[in-house]
Amino acid sequence: MEMAIRNYEDVDSWKTVMFLYTSALKEVGTKLEILNDEFQHVHSYNPIEHIKTRIKAPESIVKKLKRHGHETSIENMVKYVNDIAGVRLICSFTSDIYKLAEMIGNQTDLKVLSIKDYIKNPKESGYKSYHMLVSVPIFLSDSVVDTKVEIQIRTIAMDFWASLEHKIYYKYEGQAPEYISKDLRECADMVATLDDKMLQLNEAILACLEEQEVQKLERVRGTARSSRQEGQMNRSQSA
Repeated sequence: MEMAIRNYEDVDSWKTVMFLYTSALKEVGTKLEILNDEFQHVHSYNPIEHIKTRIKAPESIVKKLKRHGHETSIENMVKYVNDIAGVRLICSFTSDIYKLAEMIGNQTDLKVLSIKDYIKNPKESGYKSYHMLVSVPIFLSDSVVDTKVEIQIRTIAMDFWASLEHKIYYKYEGQAPEYISKDLRECADMVATLDDKMLQLNEAILACLEEQEVQKLERVRGTARSSRQEGQMNRSQSA
């Protein structure tokens, strides 16, 4: 993307960058919707409950650059801020997260740049989510520009916790009292327990439905065998 902005003035460069990130969100969003529709078609199940997209606000970009010791410039923004274009996938179960991550990784025109698994390795705050940084090609009239998009995949419960944590730390500007941080970590443990329990319940329901299908098939086969035996007896009596 650096090449795409090099020959523009600052204002035009900013507009160009925002255009590319917005286009990348559209590309990735469409791919995810197609994957979700395909999963419904093949498995009669939608792993994605919601898809949220956003472009990072300019003031948030500047704060992030300063926090990491970088000067505020468009070049630094493109180079060092990886979550300017963000997609959040909300799932019902933790098992859906890894299914989706695998499906996304198998897309030949998406390049996975990095993965951060905060589910297996939660942050100290208790935050859990699965992050994928991908690069998507944006086809312009005279060039192709690879553009970064961050994909976050989490359960409904994880998203509820993360949204509350973000509001609290935004209010306290990252300096929340220790007792609040402690309570948040305890809530994160509750969320993890809830996710585990809901996954177990879902697997138990699926196993029950599968058993019912097996029993139904056995009854159908039993009825068919009885019909064949009855037909054979009738033919023998007729002879």
